[in-house]
Amino acid sequence: METGAWMPVSPCGAHCVHTRARPASPLRSGLRLAALGLIGPVILAAGLLTVLCPRAMRHGYWRGSARVALRAMGVMLEIDDRRPRDARRVRGALMVANHISFLDIVALACVAPARFVAKREVLQMPGFGPVARLFGVLPHRRGDLRRLPPMIDRVTGILDRGRPVAVFPEGTTWCGTASGRFRPAFFQAAIDAGVPILPVRLVYSDDGSRTTMPGFLGEDTVGTTLSRIVRSRRLRITVTVFDMQLPVGDRGSLASAAQMLIVPAEPIEALREFEVDLDDPVRLPA
Repeated sequence: METGAWMPVSPCGAHCVHTRARPASPLRSGLRLAALGLIGPVILAAGLLTVLCPRAMRHGYWRGSARVALRAMGVMLEIDDRRPRDARRVRGALMVANHISFLDIVALACVAPARFVAKREVLQMPGFGPVARLFGVLPHRRGDLRRLPPMIDRVTGILDRGRPVAVFPEGTTWCGTASGRFRPAFFQAAIDAGVPILPVRLVYSDDGSRTTMPGFLGEDTVGTTLSRIVRSRRLRITVTVFDMQLPVGDRGSLASAAQMLIVPAEPIEALREFEVDLDDPVRLPA
């Protein structure tokens, strides 16, 4: 479902919010919010000072801080890194991942802090916008094809300087049981810069069962999504990091190959797990 060449629209919304786990108690949810409110400003304030530090130290700080922020929200992190051990130092790679929640950015920062490409509206969100600016989010105006080549050139320049950039090729958030087609445009930046592509899969579960509660869906605000996150009982993010892919071939084939790795044919099983009506085309994977 799309309204233009670069205006992807996800059919996911409130009807996609499912979980089998019982919610956390109001006391636990409140404590999580309080912890995030106390820790968050300290992390950001201290992070401003890291601009004076060497890059390795700066990245180490943000990786650790991202883990602390997740724990404050009651979110557990599991990283399944399938790269060879000597290839886990990310420099100038194009990270690509499926997109479900604003937690995706925090989870990916635990692997490698990177410049993120996001729709321009993210920088206008109350509360979240200033944080996005602090992290150097690259705003992209979707649907305006005239601005796409300059943005790709900008990403290419960052990659060429040895800095990682992260993109969500679906172009918008999906619930995690359904997914969108990977758009090839930003894969061109990896080709032009001659840097590898790092595919990453994000999966959310609660108390051992698949959940869509963290999804930033439909008319959600940061507040409504955050309230579902802190009410989750034992929310876990599983981050699967695949081996780097060489920028060989055209951008379309690279996008298809990354999608095959990141979004395999398993979402249908997840829908059955939630007992979702598979005859409803809105809930089927794209």
